[in-house]
Amino acid sequence: MSGEGRRTGGRFPRCVLFDLDGTLLDSAPDMAATVNRMRAARGVAPMPLAQLRPHVSKGARAMSAAAFPGLGGEVPAELIREFLDVYAEELGRHGAAFDGIEAMLSALEADGARWGIVTNKPEYLARGLMPALGWESRSGVLIGGDTLAERKPHPLPLLHAADAMGFAVADCVYVGDDERDIVAARAAGMRSLVALWGYRLEHDDPRAWQADTMVESPQALLDPDAWP
Repeated sequence: MSGEGRRTGGRFPRCVLFDLDGTLLDSAPDMAATVNRMRAARGVAPMPLAQLRPHVSKGARAMSAAAFPGLGGEVPAELIREFLDVYAEELGRHGAAFDGIEAMLSALEADGARWGIVTNKPEYLARGLMPALGWESRSGVLIGGDTLAERKPHPLPLLHAADAMGFAVADCVYVGDDERDIVAARAAGMRSLVALWGYRLEHDDPRAWQADTMVESPQALLDPDAWP
């Protein structure tokens, strides 16, 4: 165990766990390329990136439903499989880390903190992104949506990640852009931070999620005092 307890002033949290899509990674361009290949195969015009972007953190089913509104929200399993197959081919080709993420991760590392990833993205897809981002040896843990028996908003992935990295829950902060992230953190007894730069639907109200804090940009997290 880390044995350091909660952080002291001027230091970053000892362990930070991050959501991936919409938090560390601006993957919306990859997702748009995916749904537009699917739409083109059906003779449907491309979907603007800005129209798809708010749905990205909700997962493959939500993005498929947004791309094909005629389904009325009823997305068949074969369409989800098609989405994942096409997305695997577009993986990492168009998206990139959000501006300021690399500087923030480097600041954590320079302070001796460790970080990892807990995402609902299938683990094989998340791992496929790591080499191009240079994160495969830097991320202390990577938990995907299918790694364990439960996924967010269940607390198990966060609890498992903290334990795998050798930290008590009190040493950790979870950062995410979706309500499920904050619900999972609260259920785990872990401090939470809303990444306001991420993906949200128009009716989403992050203030109602009851996170410990909300931050507008990765650059703001270069200040240790911005962290809960």
